[in-house]
Amino acid sequence: MLIVSLCGALAAAVCFGLSSVLQAVGMRGAGPVSELDPRSMVRAWLTVPFLAGLGLDLLGFGFELVALRHLPLFLVQAAIASALAVTAIAAAVVMKERLGRGEKFAVVAVCLGLALLGVSAGPEGANRAHTDFYTALAASLVGLAVLGAGAGRLPGRWRTVTLGLCAGLCFGVLALAARTLPELDPARMMREPATYLVAASSLIALVLWTMALSGGSVTTATAAMVIGETVLPAVVGVVVLGDEARAGWVPVAVGGFLLAVGGALALARFGELSGAPSGAARPDVRVPVRDADAA
Repeated sequence: MLIVSLCGALAAAVCFGLSSVLQAVGMRGAGPVSELDPRSMVRAWLTVPFLAGLGLDLLGFGFELVALRHLPLFLVQAAIASALAVTAIAAAVVMKERLGRGEKFAVVAVCLGLALLGVSAGPEGANRAHTDFYTALAASLVGLAVLGAGAGRLPGRWRTVTLGLCAGLCFGVLALAARTLPELDPARMMREPATYLVAASSLIALVLWTMALSGGSVTTATAAMVIGETVLPAVVGVVVLGDEARAGWVPVAVGGFLLAVGGALALARFGELSGAPSGAARPDVRVPVRDADAA
């Protein structure tokens, strides 16, 4: 089952990476997008490529759920971050984006890091949590929403970094909540606090991520988001939920995680594929439907 779950994590990354490119193609075809003109956003969202990208996001979230049920969070979150490597490769083929030498090395680093994580990861820890765990996640979401509202008034780069980080941390809360979901039985899920945390985190992440993209560098926002959605959930998975590497393989797992996340950060500019004119906002080309679809 571990092999199936690992394939699920990689399939999720492929879905999210290709989704970004399809959504970017749709937005380019729809013309300029501005936060001052909601109709321009709706026009972009209703293009066929953009809708196809949303479909891939839905599929990717399903794969991510499979992975989260049987793999440690540090492996799943690193794999999800590697979607940027998929986006970079697809952009080079579909959108004629040029990969520099450093970016090619970054793609290799992501692949090598995931391979090291795959061979070093042990079985997942606990897949159920105490009520206090969900209370802490809910309090964290409220805090992130308040912090995000305040960050919207910050100047320039600080605004973008803070909002991107908050959005990434919301993605992390989603992963932690989804990890503890029981069997995917709708009747039972309606009684689980994790289900409502998944829905709430997806909504807050969508709002914060859109805010981050509306007034600053998408590359900066993407890099902050990757850090937020990978590092803290990985730490919580190890400390609280009992995730661990195979005996004697901890250094390999740490090295693989750093390579995969570092490579993803080096590819952060590929979050900027919408082609929106300078100064024009663009909605999330990696729209958090992978989170919102559970809402």
